[in-house]
Amino acid sequence: MTEPLALIPPAMAALERDWQMSPGLVSNGHVFLTGFNGCPLEGAPSPDPETQITTAFDMVEMVLAEAGLSFADVVEMTSFHVGLADYLSLFRRLRAERISRPYPAWTALEVAGFATPGVIVELKVVARLKSD
Repeated sequence: MTEPLALIPPAMAALERDWQMSPGLVSNGHVFLTGFNGCPLEGAPSPDPETQITTAFDMVEMVLAEAGLSFADVVEMTSFHVGLADYLSLFRRLRAERISRPYPAWTALEVAGFATPGVIVELKVVARLKSD
């Protein structure tokens, strides 16, 4: 068994250092991603739900790309939402633009809030490594 390998896109180096967490961790044939929310790496979250959801998906995509993966390699997704009923159809539409069959397992949860005020969404993803 090999040791876990941290995935740290260059744009996320400060995030890894400041929060003391790996944006992604390769372990036993899978990549486990930290939860990524609708807050960009620099600045405050947009008040626009579509921008926040897109930002969260873009952050996940950045970490997946660091491992040579894409959303096609995602096997499990958990989405956490503040006000889920207000934008579930928007979230589903934006999610559908990124995923394809076989669809990853997905759980959507309503939460009271996040560490960053104004954030309405966070994504937690597990992907499988490509076999050689």
